[in-house]
Amino acid sequence: MSAPADSIEIQNVVASTGIGQELDLEALATDLPGADFNPDNFPGLVYRTQEPKAAALIFRSGKIVCTGAKSIDDVHEALDIIFGKLRDLGIPVEDSPEVTVQNIVSSADLGHSLNLNALAIGLGLEDVEYEPEQFPGLVYRMDNPEVVILLFGSGKVVITGGKTVDDASAAVERIVDRIDDLGLLG
Repeated sequence: MSAPADSIEIQNVVASTGIGQELDLEALATDLPGADFNPDNFPGLVYRTQEPKAAALIFRSGKIVCTGAKSIDDVHEALDIIFGKLRDLGIPVEDSPEVTVQNIVSSADLGHSLNLNALAIGLGLEDVEYEPEQFPGLVYRMDNPEVVILLFGSGKVVITGGKTVDDASAAVERIVDRIDDLGLLG
């Protein structure tokens, strides 16, 4: 049987960058084919790349948030496409602006169903939120790595708040150890 850490899949990488100057989003919306700008609904311009699939939220301040990518490489590739499009429009963008990963959302399968009521008590109520009538998962805040794990009765988990790909693996290994130590695995 494969280890739960082997089942980890990145679902979304959110990263931010900036080009260090103000942008005229109205003009950019006109000049950038496929851009979506509706300031009544959202203050940023949304530009989607297809390959890799991601969305860039471009703000007037020059800040850019990339979301929807499935890997850190995809984030860099999508942002390179966007930087190229901005340069093509005569907007100066330095060669490789700093990109900061804000959040990696991953999923995994522990391979066993979980008793969430017992887990809520066993993991310690100070680190747990579990209100099954509000949300079907148990929310567990882990300190090292600093992530939030959503645990579901099916044994599926979602790890959010990671800054590196390794954070998800470390979190899954730690939570499996904790659940096993509590005698609640399997």
